[in-house]
Amino acid sequence: MSGQILTPSPRKILVDTDPGGDDTFALLWLQSLVKQGFAEWVGVTTVAGNVSPELTFANACKVLALGGFESVKVGKSVVWEGGKIGDAAEVHGIDGLCNLSHLLPNSPRQFAAAPDADDMIIETLEAAPGEVTVIGLGPLTNLAAAEQKRPGILRLAKELVLMAGAFDVPGNVTSLAEFNVAFNPEAAVTVLESREDVVILPLDVTRKLILTVEMTEAIAQAYPTLELAQFIHQLSQFMSNSCLQHRETAGINGFLVHDAVTLAYLFYPETLLFRRGLVTVETAGNYTRGQTILDRRHGTKSLTNAFVAVEVEAINLLGILVDDLKRLCSQRLKEGVRV
Repeated sequence: MSGQILTPSPRKILVDTDPGGDDTFALLWLQSLVKQGFAEWVGVTTVAGNVSPELTFANACKVLALGGFESVKVGKSVVWEGGKIGDAAEVHGIDGLCNLSHLLPNSPRQFAAAPDADDMIIETLEAAPGEVTVIGLGPLTNLAAAEQKRPGILRLAKELVLMAGAFDVPGNVTSLAEFNVAFNPEAAVTVLESREDVVILPLDVTRKLILTVEMTEAIAQAYPTLELAQFIHQLSQFMSNSCLQHRETAGINGFLVHDAVTLAYLFYPETLLFRRGLVTVETAGNYTRGQTILDRRHGTKSLTNAFVAVEVEAINLLGILVDDLKRLCSQRLKEGVRV
C-alpha cells in the first residue's frame, strides 16, 4: 500500500444569499476558506429577503470586493411579489449591512446587467453536475424558481445546504416560523421536494451561536489598520445591539451568526449532530404559515427528505470562526492590503 496522503480538491461552492449581517459573516468565513485552499467559489446569487433585491446584490458585490473576490460572478434575485411579511431592515440596518455599506469598496457591477439568479443556478449546475455544493442563506425564492424552470436541476448539486426552519424552538418572525422559510413558504416546499437529502441548519442550533463583541474586538485589535478587521467588529457591534433590542441573546452582548453554521457543516462537521427525517412546511395556516414540521412519530416511513441539525458545539464552532476570520485578515495583509 502507498503511504501517500490524498489531498481533497477544493469544494466548489455556489451561495444563494440576502446580505444581511449574519450572511456577511458567512461570506467572509467562506472567503477565508477559499484563500486557505479548502473551497472554490463558483458564484453568488442574491435574493430579496433581509432587504430589497437591489440592496442584497449591491451588498454581496461590496463584501466580495472587500476580500478581493471581484472576479466571483454575482446574479440578481428573481422577481417575486407574493410575500406576506416584510424585510428585516430593522434588524440589519436600512442598507442591510448595519448602515456600514458606505465604508466598503464600491463595485462597478450593475444590478440591471446582472444575470438572473435562477438562470445562473441552472447554468452552474448543468456545467458541473454532481460537483457544486449549493448553500442557501436566505429565502428560497431563487432555488425554487430554478427548480420550477428546470425540474430536477437541484438534484445536480453535490449537496444542498440550507439555513432554514425552526422545530423545537420559537420562530423569529412569528411564534412558529423562521424568516427564510416564512418569507416564501411555497418556495421552501418546492426546494424540500426536490431531493431526499437536503441539509437543514435550523434556529434550534443557530440560537446557540452567539458571537460576542469581545470576540470580534480581538480581531480588530490584532489588525488595527486593516479596514476588513474594523468592519468585522463594527458589524458585530451593530448586530449585537440589534439582538439585544430584540431580546435574542439572553442579555449577552453578542449576535446570532445563523448563516455561518452552513459553513461549519461543510468544513467542520464534527461540531454538529443531525436527525434524519421528513420535513414539511405549512403554507395555509393563519397562525402557522411558514412553520417547518419534522415527523417524529414512530410509524414506518417510506419517504425522508432531510438531515436536520439538532445539536451544535457552539464554543468550538465560534472559536474556529474567529480564527478563520483572523486568517483572512492576515492573508489580506500578505496580499498588500494596508487599510
